[in-house]
Amino acid sequence: MAQGSDSNDTSYKSPSPGSRASSSDDMKKVMRREKNRIAAQRSRMKQTLKADSLHMESENLEKENEALRKEVKQLTEEAKCLSSVLSNHEPLCTGLNPQTPDLLYPAHHSNYHHQHISLPHYQH
Repeated sequence: MAQGSDSNDTSYKSPSPGSRASSSDDMKKVMRREKNRIAAQRSRMKQTLKADSLHMESENLEKENEALRKEVKQLTEEAKCLSSVLSNHEPLCTGLNPQTPDLLYPAHHSNYHHQHISLPHYQH
C-alpha cells in the first residue's frame, strides 16, 4: 500500500483560491481517495472474516477426523474379535456343512447359531 493514503495525510495542500477548475479536480481526487480507502478497509475486513471462518472450519474438520480415526480403530478391534470368535466357533459348529458353501446357514439352523454363540458386548 502506498504511503500517505491515510486520512491523516498532511502532504495534501489546497490550491490557491484563484484556480477554480483545479480546486474541483482536487476535490474529486480527495473524494475518490476516501472512497478507495473505505473500499480497501471493507475488503481487508472481508478477508479477515473469511480467514477466521476457514480457520474454524479447519479446526472442526480436524476434530471430526480424529473422532473418525478413533471409530475406525474401535471397529477394527471389534472386527478382529468377532473374526476370532467365529474362527474358534467354526470347528465346533455342527450346523455347518463344508461341502455346500452356499448353504452355510440353513434357515432351520439360524436360530441355533444365534443362541449358542456368546459374544462380548461392545460399547459405542
